[in-house]
Amino acid sequence: MDLLKNISQDLSPLTWTNAPARWESLPGGGLRIHAPAKTDFFQNPNGDPGSDSAAYLWLPIEGDFVARVRVQPTFTSTYDAGALLVRHDQTHWAKICFEATDFGTHAAVSVVTNGVSDDANGANLDVESLWLQVVRQGNLFGQHYSLNGQSWRMVRYFALPMPPQVNVGLVAQSPIGPGTSVDFNSFSIEPRRVANMRAGI
Repeated sequence: MDLLKNISQDLSPLTWTNAPARWESLPGGGLRIHAPAKTDFFQNPNGDPGSDSAAYLWLPIEGDFVARVRVQPTFTSTYDAGALLVRHDQTHWAKICFEATDFGTHAAVSVVTNGVSDDANGANLDVESLWLQVVRQGNLFGQHYSLNGQSWRMVRYFALPMPPQVNVGLVAQSPIGPGTSVDFNSFSIEPRRVANMRAGI
């Protein structure tokens, strides 16, 4: 079920953390989130103060799942991104992003945080929008991207200790810039397992 298909002013059952000043529904279903300036989720491994400030729209999910969304960020500044985030608390979470990198590219980027954040750039992608996916089986997670929402490529496969219930949702971030907007479409979460965690299917 597309959780963004019929939204208006009521986003139930979704909940905001760090609600943005502006967001709006898109024609035909979907959501545009306006990310405020200098907002992010990142716990810097170099010991600098972390950030826990990005706009995050989520719902609680129990057990194994497959979460998917199509994102189209407006890339205004480095690290601007739309992301799919699985979160327990400030220091236990993981996100997969479609991000403007510090190499001047747009890429599928993975961040896994277990105390501090482990940040890794994936494939560079010359597209306007990208499908993102997170798969959970117990404490194992797979992160994937797709150009068409059907054929998936792995960005990361990892273990992260998490309770049975976590929050799963959408992030719009602009860590060093003046803010940006991100369009989200076709957001779904299915309580099921995949046959192949690395393949995402």
